[in-house]
Amino acid sequence: MPVYIDQLNREVTIVENPSRIISLVPSQTELLYDLGLEEEVVGITKFCVHPTTWFRNKTRIGGTKNINPEKITALQPDLVIANKEENVKEQVEELAKNLPVWVSDVNTLNDAIRMITAVGEITGKKEKAETIAAQIEKEFIELTHPSADGHLRTCYLIWKDPYMTVGGDTLIHQILAKAGFSNIFKNNKRYPEVDIKELQSLDCELLLLSSEPYPFNQKHITELQAQLPSTKIILVDGEMFSWYGSRLLKAPRYLTNLHHQIATIV
Repeated sequence: MPVYIDQLNREVTIVENPSRIISLVPSQTELLYDLGLEEEVVGITKFCVHPTTWFRNKTRIGGTKNINPEKITALQPDLVIANKEENVKEQVEELAKNLPVWVSDVNTLNDAIRMITAVGEITGKKEKAETIAAQIEKEFIELTHPSADGHLRTCYLIWKDPYMTVGGDTLIHQILAKAGFSNIFKNNKRYPEVDIKELQSLDCELLLLSSEPYPFNQKHITELQAQLPSTKIILVDGEMFSWYGSRLLKAPRYLTNLHHQIATIV
């Protein structure tokens, strides 16, 4: 059987053209759908909301952080696809004792491109995956933004109580940079905690409130605007910044439209 190297540099022996696949990651589940693996995917997580037909009909094997090993084993998968950050290391390692588990590690757009092509290769959908990857690269190369909104001093919030943002070593940071926003926490690592005083002292011009993992809404804009009267605050679709599968095809157009939306904020 072929041996593949995953993004953690682990050797994984996988049958050719696996026919019983389980995905432990929402964005990678959507990729498998777009690769045309309708019959092959037998299990997904409760957070794999795209496509809706799979969310309704595929067997759910728990959450990304609390998978159900018994359900997974019962499905007799010949491939499990996981992710370093979204899944729990100990749970993945336990699964890997008896099953072929391929793990992604995505911190940049290039990492995402490599993941897409690698998943295509191990699932027998190499040509389709390469087409998707090439289109994503093309769309981001062509991504433009209005100069008036370019390089706004920006903070992207992913969590509340405490507030948490993104550092310079994350995919979200790179998407922000590609879109022309200047992440004021780019010198931080991963997902640092922040407070209102920091946002004030760093002259935050634009505050983006993500729809996930914390579901920010209009109420939070009102609360924050009272404390940051000079800052433009807007809700954004977290999937467009953090999903690293085929949803990246939709991100550039979304980011362009986002600039137009920001420009209307007084």
